[in-house]
Parts: sequence; C-alpha cells; structure tokens
Amino acid sequence: MNYLAHIFLSGEERDLMVGNFIADAVKGKQLERFSPGIQRGIRLHRAIDSFTDNHEITRQSRQRLYPEYRHYSGVITDIYYDHFLAKNWSQYHPMGLNDYTVEVYKTFDDYQEILPDQIVHMLQYMVPQNWLLNYAHYDGIERVLKGMSRRTKFDSQMELAIIELKEHHELFEEEFTLFFPFLQSFVVDELKNFS
Repeated sequence: MNYLAHIFLSGEERDLMVGNFIADAVKGKQLERFSPGIQRGIRLHRAIDSFTDNHEITRQSRQRLYPEYRHYSGVITDIYYDHFLAKNWSQYHPMGLNDYTVEVYKTFDDYQEILPDQIVHMLQYMVPQNWLLNYAHYDGIERVLKGMSRRTKFDSQMELAIIELKEHHELFEEEFTLFFPFLQSFVVDELKNFS
C-alpha cells in the first residue's frame, strides 16, 4: 500500500495516521523518540506492509509486473492500489477525496515539529501537487512513477509502468477490490492487538 491507503487505514486517530505516514523514514531505535500513539502508527504501517506483501492476491498483481520491473513490481503495485482507492473513494469514505486530503495535509502541518526531515522535504512536493487527490487520475500516477524512477539507484523503468496500468486496468482493479476488504479486516484486528 502507498500513502493514501496507509493514511485511510488509520481512521480518525491523528497520532496513528502520522505514525503510519512517516514509518518508512523511521529506522531502528529512532522509533523510541516518538509518542506511544505515533509508535503505534509506525508499527501498524509495518504490519500493513507485511500483510500486503504476503497476500496471494497482491502476489498476482506483482507477478504480472515482475518480468518488466523485477523487484520494483511491489512498489508499482502499491501505487496502482492507491490509484484504485482514490478512483473509487466514495465507496470507502463518506467525505469527498478533495476535502479529505485538505484535512490530512492540515494534520501533517500540525505535526511539523516531529516529522523526519525526509518527510518534510517530500511534503514540499506532495501538498502543492496534491498527490493524494491526483492518484485518482492517470496523469497523477504517471507523475508519481516518474518521480520514484528518478529517485531509484538503478534504472528501474518505473516511469513506463503507466502502460501496464492502462493495458490491464480492469484486472488490477479487480485484484485491488478483492484484496482491500481483507486488508481492512486485518487492520481492525491488528489495532486490537496493539491496545
């Protein structure tokens, strides 16, 4: 799952959402610097990633991409799944996606002092370009893929993955639609375990 899904799966709890959002930028013992609520979000993020990476449905999506993108196929699948969440947002959340993203960005602004530098830097692009809203559109996904491709150490060719999204759109969307309820149920159970 990519940013939108991680944020959405945090529900209304702000500390949980912020922790879930910043988790990839928090390494090892850095976890201890954060409040219990933020730590809970970081742990939830890691649990979501593990569940997603090991699920048979997401494995099908990744396998379709693997011949062309190798170990980047998982990252690309995560971005595709955020696309389908954004595209079908009204099926998952009562607030419109535009209003939701405004609230999310306000939350991150409120937590500015504790955000890792890497996240602060990224938000300088994410907010003005409204990545979360633009995941719903091909051009938004294409921009994200190009940006990620520029940041990889090797020639990932991720910027070309928009082609597979368009060619196999229905198949990827079907896999997302099947998988996401399993993930939502997992998160509910996982949060009970964190209490």
